[in-house]
Amino acid sequence: MIGYLDGIVAVIDGGNAIVDVNGVGYKVLVATDTLSKVRTGEKVKLFIHTHVREDTLDLYGFFDHLDLKLFQHLISVSGVGPRTAIGVFSAGSRDMIISAIVTGDEHFFSSVPRLGKKSAQKIIIELKDKYDSLGIIATGGAIGKDGSDIIQALKSFGFTGKESQEALRSIAGKGETTEEKIRLALKYLGK
Repeated sequence: MIGYLDGIVAVIDGGNAIVDVNGVGYKVLVATDTLSKVRTGEKVKLFIHTHVREDTLDLYGFFDHLDLKLFQHLISVSGVGPRTAIGVFSAGSRDMIISAIVTGDEHFFSSVPRLGKKSAQKIIIELKDKYDSLGIIATGGAIGKDGSDIIQALKSFGFTGKESQEALRSIAGKGETTEEKIRLALKYLGK
């Protein structure tokens, strides 16, 4: 198994980066966000998931080890393959994905190609307990019941999960009660 690759980006082609490690070029599939941060000729370190099937061997790369862990959790869900999981990372950051799982935001996953409503529900159901217990949200702090309530309230006003998460990040550390935080989030979204 390959844990990580540390080398020079030789070629960027579509959703792939070819990383030259001591004269050997490894073709690594990466999310669009990762791809936008790499440049040909630059040094890069990518944590790798090796996916082996009878007819192919694919490498999936991530800048952060925690992204790799989340990717592995996503592909552990029945019906979610590695190409679909890398597509989830193209739809949003690790924090956004975890927040969508914790808050049950199916709409976040609907923009991902090859990921239908049933698969989105499976991801949420199978991974919610794993991430809910961690209490992680895009702010890097605890979501807890308070953050979850705020996101649900904002969704009931018609805001998307992504907008709700962005508003929650913007009010981090502000307001004492849930009602005050919802008011601040609505004010933020009203700008």
